[in-house]
Amino acid sequence: MSVEKVQDAIVIGGGFYGAAIAIYLVKNRGLKSVTLIEQEDSLLVRASYNNQARVHNGYHYPRSFTTAYRSRINFPKFVRDWPEIVKRDFVKLYAIARRNSKVTANQFERFYRDIGARLELASPAYRNLFNSRLIEQVYLVEEYAFDTTLLAKWASHELQAAGVNVLLKTKAVSISNRVDKLLGVNFVREGEAGMQLNTHYLFNCTYSGLNQFEGDFPRTCVDLKQEITEMALMRVAPELEQLGITVMDGPFFSIMPFPARGLHTVSHVRYTPHQQWVDAPGVNPYERLKDYPRDSRIDRMVRDISRYLPSMQNSEYVDSLYEVKTILVKNEGDDGRPILFEKHERMPRCYSILGGKIDNIYDVLEKLEAEDISVPENSPG
Repeated sequence: MSVEKVQDAIVIGGGFYGAAIAIYLVKNRGLKSVTLIEQEDSLLVRASYNNQARVHNGYHYPRSFTTAYRSRINFPKFVRDWPEIVKRDFVKLYAIARRNSKVTANQFERFYRDIGARLELASPAYRNLFNSRLIEQVYLVEEYAFDTTLLAKWASHELQAAGVNVLLKTKAVSISNRVDKLLGVNFVREGEAGMQLNTHYLFNCTYSGLNQFEGDFPRTCVDLKQEITEMALMRVAPELEQLGITVMDGPFFSIMPFPARGLHTVSHVRYTPHQQWVDAPGVNPYERLKDYPRDSRIDRMVRDISRYLPSMQNSEYVDSLYEVKTILVKNEGDDGRPILFEKHERMPRCYSILGGKIDNIYDVLEKLEAEDISVPENSPG
């Protein structure tokens, strides 16, 4: 294990956020020794992979101005910074349901014109795909998908180029304050005895595992909600192959290209969440997922979606991705997805970070820019 005795920073969690933050700390903040700890055998294989692979432009959040506006600001940055992993060669449609929608078509139009998002009425050919008795209006929008496998390759290359020490198949168990003002991280690796690394800065980017540490770690101040979710993968009907479709806004659904598999993901607000609970000590979300019986709800998804989109009946189910999804309890009402960026007062220089969307990375980096992150020249190690 080629790591120094005391690290400038340790990042726990090898998803997109953890990898991007580790790279940022070296390239933008000049830290010399950074270690990334990931319990899986590869990077970006959990929540970073098992999601709808959507590059948001704000359309998904008409009840949360802050989330929609931030996505609108971050969208062009993401497309600029990762052009090779963004899939643009499909048409994205948003449709507003006539009944049970929490926004009307007029409200949807006004909201997105106010924030400057591209929005136009879909052509008759696209509108004819929908059941007009159930759909009020259909819009053509600008929204893309991303290929997580290519993003993982980017992360591996950039981490290596930055000299970040990446420890795979390594589980961080506890975090403690030390008397020398350092932070101690105890961890275990497959086939080895427990070990400890000490660090000046710690970044907890473990998503659903944010509060799963022993020692002095104080837990997040914000309440978290955990969900076991199913993201179905389908080979859609020919008339849907070049489309991404979202029906809004409430108990409805999305169908999106999933570039990593050459298929489409299907999610349904009613059937995608299988189980949910408020995050609590001693309830490990990943252990609960491991023991969960993976009985697909795809039949119920397709049955309901076909009422709005009849050609969905001609699609073929292939597989399902099951994962734990973590959201802030305070945003259940407006479906907002702000970042969690928490500095722990009882554990100085320890940060817990969570984002609900891939474009949130810019909000995280903006927060980090405002932080005094520097290691004294005469520091231990």
